[in-house]
Amino acid sequence: MSLDPQLNLEQIANGPFSVFRGRRLPVEAYLAGYARAIADYRLRVPLHHEMAAISPKNIRRKENGWAIYPIALMPADTIIDHLVFALKYEGIQLLTLKKMFERIDKQAIEDAARDKPTSSYIRRLCYLFEWLTDIRLDVPDVAAGAYTDLVDSNRQYVARGALNEKRFRVRNNLPGTKLFCPMVYRTHKIDEYIGKDLSKKAREIVESAPAELIARAAAFLLLSDSKASFAIEGEDLANDRLARWGFIVSKAGQMPLTTDALIRLQRDLIGDARFVKVGLRHEGGFVGRHDATGQPVPEHISANANDLNSLLSGISRFNDLSRVKFFHPVLAAACVAFGFVYVHPFEDGNGRLHRFLMHHVLAEHKYTPEQIVFPISSVILHDLARYKDTLEAVSALLLEWIEWRPTERGNVEVLNDTVDYYRYFDATAHCEFLFKCIETAVERDLPEELLFLEQRDTFHKKVTYIADMGERKLDLLLSFLRQGRGHLSKRARANEFALLTEDEVESIVKIYAGLVS
Repeated sequence: MSLDPQLNLEQIANGPFSVFRGRRLPVEAYLAGYARAIADYRLRVPLHHEMAAISPKNIRRKENGWAIYPIALMPADTIIDHLVFALKYEGIQLLTLKKMFERIDKQAIEDAARDKPTSSYIRRLCYLFEWLTDIRLDVPDVAAGAYTDLVDSNRQYVARGALNEKRFRVRNNLPGTKLFCPMVYRTHKIDEYIGKDLSKKAREIVESAPAELIARAAAFLLLSDSKASFAIEGEDLANDRLARWGFIVSKAGQMPLTTDALIRLQRDLIGDARFVKVGLRHEGGFVGRHDATGQPVPEHISANANDLNSLLSGISRFNDLSRVKFFHPVLAAACVAFGFVYVHPFEDGNGRLHRFLMHHVLAEHKYTPEQIVFPISSVILHDLARYKDTLEAVSALLLEWIEWRPTERGNVEVLNDTVDYYRYFDATAHCEFLFKCIETAVERDLPEELLFLEQRDTFHKKVTYIADMGERKLDLLLSFLRQGRGHLSKRARANEFALLTEDEVESIVKIYAGLVS
């Protein structure tokens, strides 16, 4: 049966269900863990990428965003038992836990702590309650026993520099603070990317090439990335803006990531601030369009203006902690950059600053070789559909839970408390996406640019022995040959290179063929 919002708690407990909140289960099953908490307490949160349910039969199955477990794993019918099940089998979902703790009678947690004071799951639950709510439970400190990791590193990526918390004898290996702490699930893809050590691979490429060649490649990659970042926004730009932005990106990793620093970057990006507000928004914001009557049609709703300082402080602190607690650089960069763009603190410039933050965090962690900028925006520009899907992995789900109304100026006014939606999101898809961009930059773009420069230099040197022409003319000749796959077109022979003899053209074509063979 489908879970109807009007069903009472007894009906919810009975089950089994075939559909929950529009997501069809692969088999009829009882809700468990977070799904049961969401159902029982009507929590206003998106469904997780994978929810848990218990089959009346001995079935294990993962499909359509559901993990189906056999009946032997059915937890006892209390919210505490379902939360323990969630920690054990589903990992830590901070947003759902925060909304759950706002609704639950804390005595239920206190009773569980007194009943099972040594249980690692109860201790973790108690710690998370106090950490997320700032409310102290009326239970004594755990006096003895081994410390337990708060986050299961087999299920989610953790900070390696964990902090021992004496009260419940828990090692806090969360990557952030309660102001901002996205979580990343462990996946085969991310494990493979980490195993490739793309940072080391990039350094080996850089160290094996002449310094002068690296400098030229770096300049081209920076220019390419800067152009692409504006192109993603659909903007044509003057050369001075491009040069200014390229200079900003080249300084990534060389400043503290503070709110004031972000505002300075926005000012440098905008340049002419007569028609665009520089600084944090004082009203709502959204990404989308307006309909024929001028009413907003949001695809993403930005964080409430009143929450911006808190959220940006959280992002800044997360970024600092990621280095101190040894959170993986690419995971940190994805969390910071996508967290920033979801918050959308400015009226303009958010997208380009979001992509700058990828460079900034990677540079701070020394993940990027010195002087090199991975052309992440160039990779994104060639895969905009996947980029959009990645952004919507969070923003599309949140639209259902953000209450808003249009303003007279065609903007949106957020009516409910939404700050936690931006603090605690699942960044798994974003990390996979950024890793893919870096892989493409390291394994394709950087080697191809170095190879092209080597071939260009050789081509220039050899062709100059045949015909003495300027550097621009040589580059144009090389471009025509690349476009013609080794052949010089009749049009080029008749126009730009009409002065070349047939023998000279034949010799030049052979030089090019020898370079690319």
